[in-house]
Amino acid sequence: MPINAGSRLKSAVCDTQVVVVRAPASDVDLTCGGVPMLALDAEPVAGAVLDPAHAEGTLLGKRYASDEIGIELLCTKAGQGSLWLNGQPLGLKQAKALPSSD
Repeated sequence: MPINAGSRLKSAVCDTQVVVVRAPASDVDLTCGGVPMLALDAEPVAGAVLDPAHAEGTLLGKRYASDEIGIELLCTKAGQGSLWLNGQPLGLKQAKALPSSD
């Protein structure tokens, strides 16, 4: 699936919605709840169900990223499904540590 920065995507099986902050250079397999993500205006897939193995959930306002692939997503609506990229869970982006002000 080609993903562009600024694209809004939604899950086909839960309430999760994301905005693409940083897009990868190549096509990727991005899923939520075990089912491929859809464009925000796309119709849901009939009969799609949440895979319990992919149901750790997403958190509102959190960023999910993979530096290896070069993708960063911002969760704009939380849901039950978890984000996976190319068959691997997509982890939360860690905040950068600020320098101490001694």
